[in-house]
Amino acid sequence: MRPLSSVPRAPQSRASPGPGRGPRPPPCALPFPDALRAAAAAAAVSLSLLTGDAVGAVVAQPVEVCQDGGAAVVEEVRGEAVTNEQLVEEAWEVVNESFLPDAGSHPWSPEMWMQRKQDILQGTIKSRARAHDIIQKMLASLGDPYTRFLSPSEFSKMSKYDMTGIGLNLREIPDDNGSIKLMVLGLLLDGPAYSAGVRQGDELLSVNGIDVRGKSAFDASSMLQGPKETFVTIKVKHGDCGPVESMKVQRQLVARTPVLYRLEKRENDDYSVGYIRIKEFNAVAKKDLVSALKRLQNSGATYFVLDLRDNLGGLVQAGIETAKLFLNKGDTVIYTAGRDRQVQNTIVGESGPMISTPLMLLVNNRTASASEIVASALHDNCKAVLVGERTFGKGLIQSVFELHDGSGIVVTIGKYVTPNHKDINGNGIEPDYNRLPDFNEARDYLSRCRLKELS
Repeated sequence: MRPLSSVPRAPQSRASPGPGRGPRPPPCALPFPDALRAAAAAAAVSLSLLTGDAVGAVVAQPVEVCQDGGAAVVEEVRGEAVTNEQLVEEAWEVVNESFLPDAGSHPWSPEMWMQRKQDILQGTIKSRARAHDIIQKMLASLGDPYTRFLSPSEFSKMSKYDMTGIGLNLREIPDDNGSIKLMVLGLLLDGPAYSAGVRQGDELLSVNGIDVRGKSAFDASSMLQGPKETFVTIKVKHGDCGPVESMKVQRQLVARTPVLYRLEKRENDDYSVGYIRIKEFNAVAKKDLVSALKRLQNSGATYFVLDLRDNLGGLVQAGIETAKLFLNKGDTVIYTAGRDRQVQNTIVGESGPMISTPLMLLVNNRTASASEIVASALHDNCKAVLVGERTFGKGLIQSVFELHDGSGIVVTIGKYVTPNHKDINGNGIEPDYNRLPDFNEARDYLSRCRLKELS
């Protein structure tokens, strides 16, 4: 079982085992609890509500060995054979270690789940198709629509997702000094980065001359983005003991801007309104929102409207970074809760807000997932008035795990809780107004909210 990371990183294409690669041990030899805890700690995958496709995934960590003081040789541990019974037990173990019990509509307990395994494995499973069918039914019994099975072909399509534009998958790894370095843990074979000479296990050092050591994988991925067929210069270190190399990589894939904005002059009023709509949260959402806010401020915007209607989510980390743009340092963005303590986390603002003027945030019943994180963070911290309809109510955290035969399962491992300690999932967020209030009314509402917070 291989955990697929979250957010936000792009997975790699799966390569065939090369010569000299030994068979992978069967699932029973894997340290399931440790592996799952590591995956859960990193996982915060926002899944599309319409297509069910994950926006981020992770691959197996490579084993890296330096040879002769030169370039590192990266070997990915892969499995050659796994029995049908082992495959089913592997999927069962993932759920047993990670599943969030209250995510499903059916009662769940470790004892009930153990009994289900005993019932399933009483007989021989004679075909791989039958094993997949058993896993599907086993997951369906949880009553959670987001926990589901992925066939090998579905998993393969998912793992071609790329948010950098040059076909690589970055992950934050702590170094010996306690700081963060960015490692390439996945590549699209024959993609731009691979063709330029980047290899799995390389460390990304800079993007267009800007040092990325200490930056998040999300920020570095955003820096790599740009117009299709333009070039980005990256510097990488090949393995732990290999040479440092600079290379120009031609961008191939690009995330389109999800941010639309305009300045509106209100008739008979002495102010202008900066209107911003975010259609989804992708790798360039934060960067383009910052640009929009600056341009509208420079054009004289007195108030702002942020429109998240029909925004079904996208990259959770992009939503979190967007919320931070409006919050004070130390303000709570969101809490994450789950069975494992490493899933339990408090995410807070890291600097001051970009704007201090009143903000109205438009929502409806198709405002979901990452959008609900933004809406609750700004609302509960008295930074925005919510206007419209109750939001969708999708506040679960999924992690994606690759099974030994190339199939996979998506499992709900946690949930999001608002700064005011309300469960988003199944409840949504209630707006303050159903109609658009006057901006003076919105300003007074936010002032009362802040006074209440201080009392």
